[in-house]
Amino acid sequence: MVEHPGFVVDRSPDRTTLERRSGEAIGEALREALDRREKVRVVFASAASQSGTLAVLLASEGIDWSRVEAFHMDEYIGLPAGHDSGFGNWLNDRLFARLPQMTARLIVPGPDAEAETERYAQLLAEAPIDLVCLGIGVNGHIAFNDPPVADFNDPKRVKVVELDLVCRQQQVDDGAFATVADVPTHAITLTVPQLMEGKRLICVVPGAAKADAVYRTIHGPIETACPSSILRRHADCRLFVDRESCPQ
Repeated sequence: MVEHPGFVVDRSPDRTTLERRSGEAIGEALREALDRREKVRVVFASAASQSGTLAVLLASEGIDWSRVEAFHMDEYIGLPAGHDSGFGNWLNDRLFARLPQMTARLIVPGPDAEAETERYAQLLAEAPIDLVCLGIGVNGHIAFNDPPVADFNDPKRVKVVELDLVCRQQQVDDGAFATVADVPTHAITLTVPQLMEGKRLICVVPGAAKADAVYRTIHGPIETACPSSILRRHADCRLFVDRESCPQ
C-alpha cells in the first residue's frame, strides 16, 4: 500500500548490511546536495538504532563538513546538562564532536522549554532542510511524535510533548535508562510537518522490536495511530530495514 512512488523500501539481509547501505546513502545524499548548494542543512536522529549508520557515515569521503549545518530532532526536558542519555550529548559523542568543522545546532531546553521551542523553530525556518535522517519508534513515533500527540497538520515546527508509556519503555529497553521512572515524561520535538518538509528523508529501522511498526508504516492506514505511516506521502523517502524489522 504505497502512497507515493518516492517512498522506497530498501531491505537488507542483516543489520550490518543495513547500516552500510544506509550510511552510504546518507553520504551520497550529502555529496549530491553539496554539489548543488553552498550550504546543506540536515537533521539527525539520536538513538541506538542509528549508531552503526552514523559510524559508516563518519568514514565517508568527499563530504565538505564545513558546509554542513546539523540539527537534532528531539531532546528530553529535565535531564542534567551532561547526562549521557541526553540526545544532544549522544549525537555529540558519535558525530558532532568528531566533525568540529561542521556547524551543530542543539536543542537546549533549560528552564524555559517553550522559549527554546521558539528559538529552535526560528533556526529551522531560516532555510530549507535538505536531508532528514530518522528512525521509527516501536509505537510508530517519528522524533517524539508519539500517537497521542502526533499531528499531521501541526501548525508548529517544534513543540513540547508528553511521552507515552510505550515510548518511555523503549528508552529503557534500548539501555538509555534503568527504569521507566528514570525516563523524563516530557520532551521537545520537531513536529511531523517539520520532518516532512525535508527535501529527502532517509529512515533507518533495524531489529525485531520494530517489526510491527515497520509493517504498519508500509501496509497500514496513514493515521496518527502510527505516525510513521505519513512517510508514505513523502516524495523522496527511503526506508532502510533488515530481515528482522521487515520479515516479509
